[in-house]
Amino acid sequence: MRHRLVVVALSVAVMAGAAAAVPAMTVAAAVADPRRPAAQVATDADRKPTETLAFAGVAPGMMVGEFYPGGGYFTRMIAAIVGPAGHVYGLENATWRKAVAADRAALAASGATNVSLDAPPFGTVAFPVPLDLVWVTQNYHDLKIAEFGVVDTAAFDRAVFAALKPGGTFLVLDHEAPPGTDAAGIARLHRIEKAVVVREVTAAGFTLAAEGDFLRNPTDDHSLPIFDKKVQGHTDQYALKFVKPR
Repeated sequence: MRHRLVVVALSVAVMAGAAAAVPAMTVAAAVADPRRPAAQVATDADRKPTETLAFAGVAPGMMVGEFYPGGGYFTRMIAAIVGPAGHVYGLENATWRKAVAADRAALAASGATNVSLDAPPFGTVAFPVPLDLVWVTQNYHDLKIAEFGVVDTAAFDRAVFAALKPGGTFLVLDHEAPPGTDAAGIARLHRIEKAVVVREVTAAGFTLAAEGDFLRNPTDDHSLPIFDKKVQGHTDQYALKFVKPR
């Protein structure tokens, strides 16, 4: 069953007026927003939101599709930056019930009126409007894990391509894996090779426009699962900015 959440305020009239009065934030202001949950702020040193948001090119008025928000860490900041003229369309995996509940709680607590959340079957790409930016951080590898739902990633990438406006951006950020990591290895490590992502996404028609190295960590042991305490929170990650040709 598909579930849709459109976050509404306790007082629609009051919050609608507030949303219209509050301009979109800069990246720096969104990251520094004192309303962000302390538990999320505590992970900023590892997740580097300022660099990630700037690299992706998040800007006021954008229509953004975010896959698997995972508690809304980036969702809140993206929504603040795109402002009332923009919107964030979150898609969560219907079978990840804890993630869906966490997303809903986070979005309700944020009071954002420019965010909506849907939880269709895993790998679904369905947005109501053409997008400026599609965002998936630390989850592209999950599309390869059959336990979460069988996904044809080639079809997924083509659907993302179709969902974007010409010139739109597809951001993929994930954990680096050892060369030759197969599906079983991805499921065990929760990592995927950068080369595999580049090959798959460009095959869908995208151009690789930029690569960010702000989350690279040469000391990471790629053979360890990302949840191993030796590397958790400090894995070697790549950020890839793909663009749909105009």
